[in-house]
Amino acid sequence: LKGPREEILYLPCIYRNTGIEKPDYLATVDVDPKSPHYCQVIHRLSMPNLKDELHHSGWNACSSCYGDASKRRNRLILPSLISSRIYVVDVGTDPKAPRIHKVVEPVELFWKGNVANPHTSHCLGNGDILISCLGDPSGNGKGGFILLDGETFEVKGNWEKGEKVPPFSYDFWYQPRHNVLMSTEWGAPKVLADGFNPADVEKGHYGRHINVWDWNSHTYIQKIDLGKDSIPLEIRFLHNPDAAEGFVGCALNSTVHRFYKTEKGNWAAEKVIEVPSKKVQGWLLPDMPGLITDILISLDDRFLYFSNWLHGDIRQYDISNTCKPKLVGQVFLGGSIIKGGPVTVVEDKELQCQPEPFVIKGKRVQGGPQMIQLSLDGKRLYVTSSLYSGWDKQFYPDLVKEGSVMLQVDVDTERGGLKVNKNFLVDFGKEPDGPVLAHEIRYPGGDSTSDIWI
Repeated sequence: LKGPREEILYLPCIYRNTGIEKPDYLATVDVDPKSPHYCQVIHRLSMPNLKDELHHSGWNACSSCYGDASKRRNRLILPSLISSRIYVVDVGTDPKAPRIHKVVEPVELFWKGNVANPHTSHCLGNGDILISCLGDPSGNGKGGFILLDGETFEVKGNWEKGEKVPPFSYDFWYQPRHNVLMSTEWGAPKVLADGFNPADVEKGHYGRHINVWDWNSHTYIQKIDLGKDSIPLEIRFLHNPDAAEGFVGCALNSTVHRFYKTEKGNWAAEKVIEVPSKKVQGWLLPDMPGLITDILISLDDRFLYFSNWLHGDIRQYDISNTCKPKLVGQVFLGGSIIKGGPVTVVEDKELQCQPEPFVIKGKRVQGGPQMIQLSLDGKRLYVTSSLYSGWDKQFYPDLVKEGSVMLQVDVDTERGGLKVNKNFLVDFGKEPDGPVLAHEIRYPGGDSTSDIWI
């Protein structure tokens, strides 16, 4: 909380599905207001392969390694969602100019773990790196994990033990004080890879559970059903390592569930937030969900934030009472229901009228708010607009043509409230090789979605 203000950020930038035959890259962005390069990409580390689909990232060491003087946060772990490569990036030698340290090829995951499509990466207190995987090498859903050695970055094999695994995977968080790891479910990689078909939800190709794992034995022990059409994505425990609760955002039915440990010692969940769908014309379906795609909890565990990628807003909730989150901030940054667009809202339980298009520094922003990251002091919320290239192309074709953006939202940490910083814009439509899709945001010193306290 009292760490230094962020000066640079790392973002994976994706060319897959844009029509530009260039490799994805890791962008370093200067966010120091005192710098002459403020709001500029100051370095680009291109990957050696095409069509990786860089997505989320993690560290070789984080707060879970506290007290181990041998550990340094000097390697960024960059799994590729589609190619199944894992890039290990040296950010320690020169933080402003990262370089590739090692490449873990897909066959290592296939042969040693029978898994593919790596997603979330967290470092462990023992120095190893744990990565969730969405499927098997054939593109079927499979809720497995892969372990990397924290020194050599060799694949050690699967983390999970026993024959029993969930049908799907996505994000995860662990909490050793409660002997638990929680994972979520997106869908089968071969089904979601090129776009979203609502019929695939009915066919059972997308997930609906939080999966509970015994931390010590690495075994799958319980599933919590969050309901039909849920598709639970990002999951966050409270940062307090004593807390036996947290929140998960469900994309398709646009709900947030609080999960918690019961008096019996098992785990349960309750719906605490619901974003109503809007009845629309001129869209894929007659009912448009908010599509909650990213959530985070401030480091002091006071506020919860999430993005509605389709409706176009970011919301801030006071979670002082975790059972009853209170909406205290909201801001619209584009989305699918803006005035003058192809979609007409015919019934809306929340808004009186459709929001105006979002324009900043003369640029009309395409797409909707997606990935979010909060400054350590909680006062600045960074936002990017790309979800995943295959879905960007389907839902926001102009986003793919014009490139994504990074924005900054100022946060009132006393009473709650969100306000766009009109002086901050990183336009990834102006990149040297053409418009690109920038995704998740990381700080060199760790942040509220990468670090776990044990």
